[in-house]
This record gives sequence, C-alpha cells and structure tokens, in this order.
Amino acid sequence: MSTLQQTAPMSFALGPRVDETALAARFAATGLVSIPDFLTDETATGLYAMLRGREDWRQVIGGDEKLVELDRPTRAGLSEEQRGQLDQAVYAGARAGFQFRYETLRVPDGAVERTASADALATFASWWSSPAVLELLRRITGAAHIAFADMQATAYAPGDFLTAHDDAVAGKNRIAAYVLNLTPRWRTEWGGWLAFHEEGAPEVMALAPAFNRLNLLRVPRRHSVTEVTRAAAYRRYAITGWLRY
Repeated sequence: MSTLQQTAPMSFALGPRVDETALAARFAATGLVSIPDFLTDETATGLYAMLRGREDWRQVIGGDEKLVELDRPTRAGLSEEQRGQLDQAVYAGARAGFQFRYETLRVPDGAVERTASADALATFASWWSSPAVLELLRRITGAAHIAFADMQATAYAPGDFLTAHDDAVAGKNRIAAYVLNLTPRWRTEWGGWLAFHEEGAPEVMALAPAFNRLNLLRVPRRHSVTEVTRAAAYRRYAITGWLRY
C-alpha cells in the first residue's frame, strides 16, 4: 500500500483550554512542561491510527558520526546472523557514546512542500505551524520569535532507544523540543521514558509516554529515551521536533 493510500484527509483541533499562565510560569522556572490532553481525543486517536497503519517507516541507526537507514522490506530480508551483528554494533555504540535506533517518518520543513504533499503527517505539520498552535506554544515558552516547528514521527520498537544528548546544534536555531506521545496504552515497565540527566543529581526525573500528552523542554537540556523492553506490546509512537526561529 502506498503512502498516498495510507493517508486519508484528517482534521485537527486543540484539546480543552490549558492554563497558559501557570504553564508559562513553570516553563520559565524549570524549562519543562508536560501538558495532558493537548489535542482533542478524536485528533490524537486519528493520528495514532494513521501512524500505526503506515508501512513506509524507515529505521534510523546512528551516533556521533554515522547514520544508517533501513526500510522495512530491507530489514525483513536480513538473515538472523546479520540482525545479530547489527544489534551488537548498536549496543556497543551505546556503551560509551551517543547512539540511537528507532523508526522515523520525516516531514519537509518548507511550508510550500508541506502544502503540496498528500501525506496526512505533512498536513498535520502545516497545522502545527499555524498561528493558532504557534501562538499558544509561544506564550507557554515565552519565546515570541518562534517561526515554525519542524517535525518527524517516531516509533520505538522493543530494543530501540536514544542515549543522552542536549539538542544543541549550531545553525538549527532550536528554542524548545517537543514530544507529542501517541500510544493509547502503555505500561510503566515497558520503558520508552523521556529521562532527564542532571549533572550530579542523585535522582533521575523521567516522563512516561502517556497518550496525547505534550512534553516541551527548553534547548539545551540533556535527556534520553530509555530502551523499550521486549515485553512491550506496541511500538512507542510519538510526533517530535523543535520549535525554531
């Protein structure tokens, strides 16, 4: 099934009105807010169904220097030995440096390309960068100069993870990162938590991938996504990106 066949027209709407004043104060003080029910249930459920039904995901594996991309047919054609060797390389890279593995669906940054695309995810990206949504995100983050949001969808299968990093990349003009979680049912022990790494802190703060919850964090801030365990019944779906100027 092609991408165009997978993506039917969708409408999008924000959830119940949030307490912008309280959220803005919290973000100013801590650089982090977590907002439940950010979208209407119909919007969040529709996005989840769209992502789960897609077959054009590409697995990305990388670290500080290398990036490997594999589509699902290519991965299905790997032998057990090849899969084992790939797993060994991925986990070896995570022991001492920056490493990640998950699936992605990318969205173009340009407004023209998004509008021209028949992909529902690109349509959602255009809406996410619309005045109605951006004005709310500007007020919460206190960053009136946010110009647009870039975007990708991510799916973490058992064994997938993202090690610690802070999102600070020269020239990207990132103000805040966002994670919109879209898996309806998730158990704590399945992993996939958004964890924050505070230097010298005796405890680690982490956020569960709760359905239809938007996490916003100021850039730079060191964080990771903990490994999704083999017990997980579903992939950990989310739409993520950065608010940029």
